[in-house]
Amino acid sequence: MAAYVCEICGMSVGTMTCGTCGKELVHDTITTDDGETVHVSKCPDGHGMVKSPLCCGQDMTCNV
Repeated sequence: MAAYVCEICGMSVGTMTCGTCGKELVHDTITTDDGETVHVSKCPDGHGMVKSPLCCGQDMTCNV
């Protein structure tokens, strides 16, 4: 299970699932057109992705 953790306060987010198929989302990164790397959680069956959670004003990190 991928767990996102706030590096400032230690709050964590556990399992997130796809609303279409119910499978657990997997951690990944994408690169935007301007070269920025963004952390995302993706459906393993290709139903979409969401940006990683935020806490304390910054992206939470995930150790894979």
